[in-house]
Amino acid sequence: MIIDLLSNAHLYYNQGPLFRKAFEYLAQTDFSKVEKGKYELDGKNLFAIVNEYDTVAPEREQMESHKKYTDIQYIFTGAERIGHDLLQQQTPSKAYDADADYMLFAEKPSFFSILQQGMFAIFFPHDLHMPNIMIDKAAYVKKVVIKVAVS
Repeated sequence: MIIDLLSNAHLYYNQGPLFRKAFEYLAQTDFSKVEKGKYELDGKNLFAIVNEYDTVAPEREQMESHKKYTDIQYIFTGAERIGHDLLQQQTPSKAYDADADYMLFAEKPSFFSILQQGMFAIFFPHDLHMPNIMIDKAAYVKKVVIKVAVS
């Protein structure tokens, strides 16, 4: 996993051309004018999901991971806590759903990070993550999740 500011995104262009395209999209798009929804950037290889929500208590959430996509989670407005851990020998509480590309894990995260406006996190398939968690109380967040196909 990687956590950084969007202003440092150029440091991660070496992850491949899809990452570069994803970060350029994040840097060049005014998300205050973008509605919630899914936006294709390169077919099924690269797409963005724009979402707005109120953060939630961690007790109601589980960690997730993916197999087909790496997540780039970018906070456009607000702030949230994200739990994370490394995928090792944990047993999924919800088996892998190939159509939705996720599985859930009931274990509690080993680490928590706070993502604030202008920050992003990259979660590779071996990274468990629990996003959308409140910091002190429920708060509004507008977030863009870019799905980057794993080669």
